Amino acid sequence: MTAICQLYEQAPTLSKQGVHLVSTDEMTGIQALERAAETLPMKPGRIECIEFEYIRHGTVSLIANLEIATGKAIAPTISPTRFECDFANHIANTIETDPDGEWIFLVDQLNIHKSASLVRLVAACCEIDTDLGVKEQFGILKSMATRAAFLSDASHRIRFVYIPKHTSWLNQIECWFSILVRRLLRRASFTSTVELSDRILEFIDYFNRTMSKPFQWKYKGGQQVE
Repeated sequence: MTAICQLYEQAPTLSKQGVHLVSTDEMTGIQALERAAETLPMKPGRIECIEFEYIRHGTVSLIANLEIATGKAIAPTISPTRFECDFANHIANTIETDPDGEWIFLVDQLNIHKSASLVRLVAACCEIDTDLGVKEQFGILKSMATRAAFLSDASHRIRFVYIPKHTSWLNQIECWFSILVRRLLRRASFTSTVELSDRILEFIDYFNRTMSKPFQWKYKGGQQVE
């Protein structure tokens, strides 16, 4: 926890050095809910009235990145699923925004964050020629533990830092997810997953242009700050 907080403190310096410190996670099962009746706007003496009955139009999964130094949400991915290939493709697309830069991804302990696909991606991007082995048999690919050790190797240009279990609040992207829910998802109405996806992307663009700024992170790790 202390190491994570130290990275947050170092984010401005790392950014000046060309290192992208990014908080990454998935928000799954975002429902495209259409209100069964039109929302009645607020007026003198009456609060806004939102219809509680709704029509379901399916769900999408959002994989989002929060750039710690700027507070911007960068290179989002919206898809119907959240599989190993979805996350690996998301990381590949994120790296492509600065293919020669250094990247540090802060992620939780989910298994797709320690996948064989991710190991192969990092090895290819960092031009690591070593034998990766075979999944569940030997080498770097053998287990989640061996894959995580490779992915978190500080000598790599692209590496992952894993947040301890049961500390999702330590990942700043969760703060941004809260903003997304409160500002867009909670009170909106969507007629399809396509509209939902478009509105999320529009909100991200609006957020980056008008609202984004680094979070003031006061927790230092270990002991609470008064």
